[in-house]
Amino acid sequence: MRIKINIDVNGLKINRIIKFFVMSDLMLWGGWGLIGPIFSIFLVQTISGATVATVGGVVATYWITKSLIQLPVAVALDRHEGERDDFYTLIFALLLAGFTALAYLLVEDIASLYLVAFLQGLSFGLYAPAWAGIFSRHLDKEHYAFDWSLDSTTIGLASGIAAFVGGGLANAFGFDIVFILASVLSFFSALLLLMVPDLVFPKATINIPFRFPGFMKIKTPIEIEKKGQ
Repeated sequence: MRIKINIDVNGLKINRIIKFFVMSDLMLWGGWGLIGPIFSIFLVQTISGATVATVGGVVATYWITKSLIQLPVAVALDRHEGERDDFYTLIFALLLAGFTALAYLLVEDIASLYLVAFLQGLSFGLYAPAWAGIFSRHLDKEHYAFDWSLDSTTIGLASGIAAFVGGGLANAFGFDIVFILASVLSFFSALLLLMVPDLVFPKATINIPFRFPGFMKIKTPIEIEKKGQ
């Protein structure tokens, strides 16, 4: 199945990988943006024994975990050539983020609350370097700043709109719908990238030979012709 996304701003053509990664970012941050305005209220009202101090501890757990994990993950990803490890890490991170959003609905005590916050930090700590690594390698020549700004603008708009929508949904239908939507959008973010893996792993073509590890190589017509001479 092929998906086509058109982004053309003032004559600036954005390459396909950047388009899909911007859309993936939009879904993820838009989904978690739904949770932002109601998160502290959700914790205090639904978790037994939770206080405002607990909210601070949970948020701290997320940020500290994310910060400590993403640097060693980035170093590990940079040590391997190609984007296969980045791509698999990215997909795993998005799936973990989706399950984490649902896990918040299952929390019944403070201990498990901190565990879920740790998983959230882990998922985004894996996501940040993997997403940035692939995105950086495919920036459009001559307008790198525009590509990064496009993603930042998309995230900002998505988060702002999501905050408004999330508060309204929680007020009208309760907290569950907000976390479920955040989970669904995280899964859809992964699905969007899984449906177009050839963006990151190009298929072998007659011009770009595919190398099989260790034992054979498909030759191009030019190589065959030279060998015949």
